[in-house]
Amino acid sequence: MLSHLNSVGTERGHESNESLGIQTKTNCTDFATLIDVANEEMISKSILEKFPSHRIIGEESVGTGSIPPLTKQSDDGPPSHIWIIDPVDGTTNFAQGLPQTCVSIGIVDGRSLVPMAGVVYSSATDEMYVAVRGRGSYRNGERIRASPSHPAEVDSLPEKSLSNAVVCFEYGYSREPADVRKMTDAVNAILVHGCRAMRSLGSGVLNLCYVATGRLDVVFAGIGVEGWKPWDYCAAMVVVEEAGCTLRSLHGPPNKTSESEFDEMGEVIPGVYVFDIYSKSMICGVNETVVKECRNVVLKIKQDAVL
Repeated sequence: MLSHLNSVGTERGHESNESLGIQTKTNCTDFATLIDVANEEMISKSILEKFPSHRIIGEESVGTGSIPPLTKQSDDGPPSHIWIIDPVDGTTNFAQGLPQTCVSIGIVDGRSLVPMAGVVYSSATDEMYVAVRGRGSYRNGERIRASPSHPAEVDSLPEKSLSNAVVCFEYGYSREPADVRKMTDAVNAILVHGCRAMRSLGSGVLNLCYVATGRLDVVFAGIGVEGWKPWDYCAAMVVVEEAGCTLRSLHGPPNKTSESEFDEMGEVIPGVYVFDIYSKSMICGVNETVVKECRNVVLKIKQDAVL
């Protein structure tokens, strides 16, 4: 991966581009490279050699097919945890030579079906994010937290809110006018409300890791059809939660109707909106306040469109 990233824009970069072997999935904006496929094969082989009873869900092996559901392991069988792999997150960035791209490997407990550990590696910046549930989040071996935890820091710094937040949103693959309008309306609403800045970095996994480190303050997905997949969430979910972030479903639990998000006055109903890695929408922030404010602004746009 690093060899290609470093070659883009140089004389040898043209040869590197031709050797990527780009394979289109749903449309020209949704594709994989030979590196995606090779990475997944290498990771899967290594896992199964060490843990032959474990199961694997990988982005490239799933392709455009249905994502296998999480199922609990047999009570009388050997341990059968589930590894969820994104061999190259931010494939467009990778192909273009942009540094926001990474490999993501998460593992789900085969009994509770809850992500219990995750590793994310960004080769361009040589940053390794590692998190184990109940043991904390780390970047290159150093403990990370999204918000200050020392009492002196908490007292001296104002609480992060939407008005002084760096907000991130990705536009996904759809180019249908209705989907594009939903996404741009949400971004417009946040800008009009007021925020420090909006960013679109091109790697959902790194976006979440950047919230965990405070580089970003809030990220959301699932306005239209740009919602992410389990391999975007699994490892990073452990990273952000162990760093003290707030992670919620933007639209509520799976199969929740949009009408139940608002009261009779058209106001967003407060709630926890539990997130899981199969959720169609997500919002993650450095604290509960910025998540609530951003969610209210985004969902109010949808409600106003209905009225």
